[in-house]
Amino acid sequence: MANEPLQLNLGSLRSAMSLTMHTHHASRIWHGRAPTEGRPGIIGLNGYLSVMNKMKRGAEQDDPYSDWWMLRIEDKLADTKTRLQTLREQVEQALSDVPPALSLGENMNVQPVKLPLFVNAQLGFMAVYLLADYDDLARKLILAHHTALIDRSTLERWLNDGAHALRSLFALAQQYRYSGTTRDDFAAKSAAARAAQEKFGELPQDVLEGTRRSRFAPPIARRGNRPEVPSADASEPGLTDGAADTTAQDEDAKA
Repeated sequence: MANEPLQLNLGSLRSAMSLTMHTHHASRIWHGRAPTEGRPGIIGLNGYLSVMNKMKRGAEQDDPYSDWWMLRIEDKLADTKTRLQTLREQVEQALSDVPPALSLGENMNVQPVKLPLFVNAQLGFMAVYLLADYDDLARKLILAHHTALIDRSTLERWLNDGAHALRSLFALAQQYRYSGTTRDDFAAKSAAARAAQEKFGELPQDVLEGTRRSRFAPPIARRGNRPEVPSADASEPGLTDGAADTTAQDEDAKA
């Protein structure tokens, strides 16, 4: 009995996370906009996170199109980060015109909103960081306008430029669809693979072969041990108020 291995029934790792926002501008990007008559809806960060979770599960199931989408989103995230950084440099330049005798404190909301985060995909976290950056940028822009360092039109233009960069990222993610195929289907030139090519287009050869994947791509699950197939409609806008509609699971620990 003493030599029997000890069986440990360990659960998943969890970490409590939340995002604090100080501006209405960032809050609107979080929630997006529900569709109304004559006006389409706008996907928010919570809808984007839902898509990223499905995209990650698709890549885990060896769907080459999910891998291709992860690469596209990763590139778009880098582009969005660059755009926000350019705006940050512009507002920092404006704030540098404050006379040395004047001290400006942080522009903080006396009653910020704290939202719980349940994020399952690394590309989701990267967008959360960008929204936090935009919230900080908006606070600095509002301060610069309040202290007469920029005018109203400049304030609105820079705020809109930052919001557009984030919404463009979310809108791209909203186009993702799970193909329902695997690389084995393409190797066998199956009917499913031909149908996927017709519907979603040709893939770069290195993506199809699996030699080029996102740096955050999950390990491919072994056949017979694959998770539940993601919903075919991965464009859910997720425009409801509150926390992101995702499930916090320690999927990486399975690798």
